[in-house]
This record gives sequence, structure tokens and C-alpha cells, in this order.
Amino acid sequence: MRVTKYAKTIVAGIVAGGTALTVALGDDVLTATEGITVALAVLGAFGVYVVPNAKDTDVR
Repeated sequence: MRVTKYAKTIVAGIVAGGTALTVALGDDVLTATEGITVALAVLGAFGVYVVPNAKDTDVR
């Protein structure tokens, strides 16, 4: 497995999760809802990698 192939995806997941976690821990308590929000942020970032780019068309 080449890490360089997935580096941008891994960084995007860490940044999204870290941002959500920072907001969630603003009151020094992590609730289940906030944990789910962090997980969904990470999965959303990884989901962007999974969806292929649209094919180029000449129509604009």
C-alpha cells in the first residue's frame, strides 16, 4: 500500500475530525451526539475520495 496515494485523503479526514472535535470539546465534555458528528465529519471527508470525478464534456 502506497501511503502517498492516500495522503491527501488521510489529512482531510484528520482535519475534518479535528475541527469537529475541537468544537465538540468546547465545554470539556464529549457527548454521544458530538462523537457522532466527529465520526460523520471524518467519513464525509473520506467519502469525497471514493466518489469519482465527473467526466469532462465539451458542453458548457
